[in-house]
Amino acid sequence: MKIKNLFIFTLLSFVTISCSQATEQAPTNYKLVTIADNFEHPWSVDFLPDGGYLVTERPGKLWRVFKTGQKKEISGVPQVFNEGQGGLLDVKLEPNFKNNGWVYFSYAGEDSEGLANTEVARAKLSLTQNNLTKLEIIFKAEPKVSGSNHWGSRLLFTPDGYLFITLGERYNHMKEAQNPHNHLGSIVRLNPDGSTPKNNPFVSNKKGNEQVFSYGHRNVQGITLHPETNEIWQHEHGPKGGDEINILKAGKNYGWPKVTFGINYWGTKITDKTTAPGMEDPILQWTPSIAPSGMTFYTGDKFPAWKGSLFVGSLAFTHLRLIELNGTKVTKQEELLTDLDERIRDVRQGPNGYLYVLTDTYDGKLIRLEPTN
Repeated sequence: MKIKNLFIFTLLSFVTISCSQATEQAPTNYKLVTIADNFEHPWSVDFLPDGGYLVTERPGKLWRVFKTGQKKEISGVPQVFNEGQGGLLDVKLEPNFKNNGWVYFSYAGEDSEGLANTEVARAKLSLTQNNLTKLEIIFKAEPKVSGSNHWGSRLLFTPDGYLFITLGERYNHMKEAQNPHNHLGSIVRLNPDGSTPKNNPFVSNKKGNEQVFSYGHRNVQGITLHPETNEIWQHEHGPKGGDEINILKAGKNYGWPKVTFGINYWGTKITDKTTAPGMEDPILQWTPSIAPSGMTFYTGDKFPAWKGSLFVGSLAFTHLRLIELNGTKVTKQEELLTDLDERIRDVRQGPNGYLYVLTDTYDGKLIRLEPTN
């Protein structure tokens, strides 16, 4: 259902669900609070300094959500290629947003010949006018190709001042993921203004595109920073089986499609190899695929039993995946929000220590998890 009213007020709805942890700590009981609903395939959420939210809709709208649940559309968003999995995708406030007003977003961008690939733009967000100004396109993935799937598109700012952009190999071009000289199937690292860091892995040796940080990826829709080690963790979709969680290393090859735990959707083999010299192995793989989207480590105090755990949304199995870790070793996995029966597109920890999820439907919801014990 498309949103027709400029202002929509939603009552907070409460659902209480219990979840037991296989530890000595007391079970974590929580309730789900619907902050806002009636989003058309929401894709990403980020948090405004005033306690509100920014939410993207894949068809091309950017919404400001107030603490009350009131919604107001942000104007000035560029036209997007709204086909298949493409559209308006991630949104991320620059870490110094309070002072400079920059907000970044990724989207599927089309050229005059009908070819498309992921683009990233930034703009100044006015919270008094609810609009974007001074729009700058800072990155265009090359080459633009045909097709409407595998855009990647998650954004991550790191403490050392870099912007990471995850990309897909655009599905029909999977062999190009092994070619670091283009952007297909890669993760790129930029300065916030779109320029290339001088210490990127292929700047000096010319063995790949200067913007590429890593390659051999399929479709990366989750990226986050480890709170203790500052390592960058990412996950990506496999084909039929073989979804992966990896730790990023500069200049490394993550294998797709030379190595994979998955097979083609129609049942044929892609490769006999699940590991190979010179290619990085995942720390976790899911077969069957859960179709992961969104990713965050929990570092807050609202849920003590979850502190240090990793959370990943599942589109295919409609749950929130809780992953407990000992270093890089997975010690336990648990499925949360199964009674909700919704595709989880994004999961984020808010500045207040609560967890937030977005459900990916024609009537998508922004939901907050709050403790009840």
